[in-house]
Amino acid sequence: MILLATHEGLFRLQDRELTRVGPVVDLMGFTLTPEGRYQASGYPGPGTDLPEPLGLAESTDAGETWNMLSRGGESDFHALAAGPQGVLGFDGQLRASTDGRTWKTLEIPSAPASLAIAPGTGTVLATTENGVLRFADDGATRDTLDAPQLMPLVAWADERTIVGAGIDGRLLSSTDAGDTWVASDEAIGEITALGAGLTEEGTVETLLVADSTVVRTTDGGRTTEALL
Repeated sequence: MILLATHEGLFRLQDRELTRVGPVVDLMGFTLTPEGRYQASGYPGPGTDLPEPLGLAESTDAGETWNMLSRGGESDFHALAAGPQGVLGFDGQLRASTDGRTWKTLEIPSAPASLAIAPGTGTVLATTENGVLRFADDGATRDTLDAPQLMPLVAWADERTIVGAGIDGRLLSSTDAGDTWVASDEAIGEITALGAGLTEEGTVETLLVADSTVVRTTDGGRTTEALL
């Protein structure tokens, strides 16, 4: 099953069929917590009893209903990521929360287009116009990855494996937490959404939206399969 967070709400893609889940909500940011809860930000649709903007909203029933956790009417987190230490969001400032309710502000040199958190260590990646930042300890330890090109989107597949979408439409991958990178030979298209994980066999599976098509690859972009 694949989840697609869109301006028209949350959709579930399964067996090549797309099904809307829950109310119409403009989901500008969306993430899953390690415990499997859905967290999101954006704007409510007509008739939805949620604040505008949402702040941080959470669903404990797989997207069927949403409840505001915090910052309702204050924050529209376009970049949002959850991990073992809590949730990070960017609404003009980078904010961190361990419980989704109380927040502190972190320093970041430029605005992140996306955020990704390693599932075990909690190492954070932030994609910016100046490169991909990697940091831990609330930003106390921070460096800029030596990537071959700018990447608007990145995703952790496991503690060491990262997949990124290059600005030229190629898929980039790293197996050493971002120290070195390999790029696909050919561009896949304009990549607007990206996710990664491991199959039961231990292969890195990347799911992405490229040129408005949902695509799957298990070989770093050398071959792709259209799912929708």
